Amino acid sequence: MSNDTNVDDSPEGAPDAAPDEAQREEQRSERQGDRSPDVDDGDRTDESGGAPDEAFDPGSETDETDAEVETVEDLGSTVEVDPGVEVDEENAEDDLLGGLKIDSTADIEVPDRLVDQVIGQDEARDIIIKAAKQRRHVMMIGSPGTGKSMLAKAMSQLLPQEDLQDVLVYHNPDDGNEPKVRTVPAGKGEQIIDAHKEEARKRNQMRSILMWIIIAIVVGYAILARQILLGILAAGIIWFIFRYTSRGTDAMVPNMIVDNGDQRTAPFEDATGAHAGALLGDVRHDPFQSGGMETPSHDRVEPGSIHKANKGVLFVDEINTLDVRTQQKLMTSIQEGEFSITGQSERSSGAMVQTEPVPCDFVMIAAGNLDAMENMHPALRSRIKGYGYEVYMDDTIEDTPEMRRKYARFIAQEVERDGRLPHFEREAVEEVILEAKRRAGRKEHLTLLFRNLGGLVRVAGDIARAEDREYTTREDVLQAKERSRSIEQQLADDYIERRKDYELQVNKGGVEGRVNGLAVMGEDSGIMLPVMAEIAPAQGQGQVIATGQLKEMAEESVQNVSAIIKKFSDVNLSEKDVHIQFVQAGQQGVDGDSASITVATAVISALEDIPIDQSVAMTGSLSVRGDVLPVGGVTHKIEAAAKAGCDKVIIPKANEQDVMIEDEYDEMIEIIPCSNISEVLDVALMGEPKKDSLVDRLKSITGSAFDQQAVGGAGGSNPSPQ
Repeated sequence: MSNDTNVDDSPEGAPDAAPDEAQREEQRSERQGDRSPDVDDGDRTDESGGAPDEAFDPGSETDETDAEVETVEDLGSTVEVDPGVEVDEENAEDDLLGGLKIDSTADIEVPDRLVDQVIGQDEARDIIIKAAKQRRHVMMIGSPGTGKSMLAKAMSQLLPQEDLQDVLVYHNPDDGNEPKVRTVPAGKGEQIIDAHKEEARKRNQMRSILMWIIIAIVVGYAILARQILLGILAAGIIWFIFRYTSRGTDAMVPNMIVDNGDQRTAPFEDATGAHAGALLGDVRHDPFQSGGMETPSHDRVEPGSIHKANKGVLFVDEINTLDVRTQQKLMTSIQEGEFSITGQSERSSGAMVQTEPVPCDFVMIAAGNLDAMENMHPALRSRIKGYGYEVYMDDTIEDTPEMRRKYARFIAQEVERDGRLPHFEREAVEEVILEAKRRAGRKEHLTLLFRNLGGLVRVAGDIARAEDREYTTREDVLQAKERSRSIEQQLADDYIERRKDYELQVNKGGVEGRVNGLAVMGEDSGIMLPVMAEIAPAQGQGQVIATGQLKEMAEESVQNVSAIIKKFSDVNLSEKDVHIQFVQAGQQGVDGDSASITVATAVISALEDIPIDQSVAMTGSLSVRGDVLPVGGVTHKIEAAAKAGCDKVIIPKANEQDVMIEDEYDEMIEIIPCSNISEVLDVALMGEPKKDSLVDRLKSITGSAFDQQAVGGAGGSNPSPQ
């Protein structure tokens, strides 16, 4: 038959007996070379993605009316509002909305592109623009919720769309376990497959007609020869032969593993947590591996994320969770720009199949927390660093009128992205910005943990929507803050209530060797953690014994405290055992050094038999010379002390500027900043004669350290999370 003629110039990887229509389609593709598919306006560009006479602009998209991106200052530097809405520049500094004169977030215009919606990460945004223009890899390290995935998606919009490709896998008649691979411009793959399917249908139709003609002849002859049973048997054999051999026709149809025909921007593939097969590609297991019932190997090939991301962006968060072998293969795909697909399970029939190299020319964005760099394959990191950028994502940003306007726009973005939330009134926006200031943990800064802040926005919007209100109000935001408490905060509040029930919380009177210390659970939950000290005769050499699941840093802080005690105390500690207990620390234990002044105060009180005022709570790190150093989470610790019923709280003087407690706690507790241990003891100890004598003696012994106020106020120590 004419349809069975061989094709002399069949594409690499195509079968020798390619259909005529498919051949003509592939010849047209080859004449186009590596050109990109037609775009809406009919223009073509070459594979480099640039027009012949002008350089490619990574900020451009299919719509030629989009604004050109040249510098980071052009991205989200202003907040567009509806016509007629003014910005009061004169009073912007004191206005929580940075001078925006709006009634609600409905007056704020949300940018169309993700790159224009990024807030606060100017350095990372600038790097993403450069990396998109030069096709460089990027590694972003920072806390969860700072916008790493959003920047990765934004980069995919900046990459060229014109050179996208479809990837076809063909049956290899010479070796069925080595399918051949062909790439064609995006959109052409579907046309080629349709042509192959149509030709296969025609072939099957012709074979069916021929089969029934032969069967009719055989049966007719058998009837004439009066051998009906033999004729039926012969007809069955003919039917089986035709059906068995027709499977070879179906094997001629290629398998399109990457289809970019409908893709309007460069591909974006999120491979976070993907197993080896999902990331690198796989070959499905075939339960029928013989007898003519098996599925052709090229039909069982599955692309990995690296192949789907060809000419686009591959985003892998928590990069260190990939096993070492997978990271090595990922590095190979980055280096070669192509990677063969094979079965990832050695027990699967797919392990016998290995395709020709499949294109995977992607830009990789690796992300993670600080620990991601520790477990990341050094060669993979070197590959990214050597041919790309590394950037650290900020947790906070300076509080300026411009940033407040952007935070108002962030709320408008969240409302528009959700699609079901009512817009926020001006007072509600102000309350969210106040919460952003509070969560920053630093004075005159705003948090950049937008995922958590976005959760607050959505909860507040849900509350307003449940009440069928047109706008979200300030009361909705306040209610949302209560409802959206973290698990740690709920546990901390539960602990406080339980201790009150069992009278474990002491906030009145004086007790020797007992101090109300403060700690944080998680990131935003304060809790009061009592510390007790007792001095006992030593059975041998005196030692300091601390219990309460202390982590390494907490144990070191206890040793630092013992150095101060040995320096000023008249008691020979070599003959004494100092027992320190962190009461009800729980299974999570105690980490960080923010309990240093708590431990020192408890031990000194036990040594000198001077009671400690139980209405006082405290937090702070302590140097070996007695200086009180800054710690983290002071705002949440102060609020925990207030909830527990304490009247005073001691914090490091260097942390005074970081305090941003809720208004309801202002009248409940007095905040006392201290810069050295003598000031702490002066506030915490009771019994004037003995206390005054002790403090004076301590000052005279270690006064040289206390005179250097810059040590405690410089904040040179990294604040502890506890």
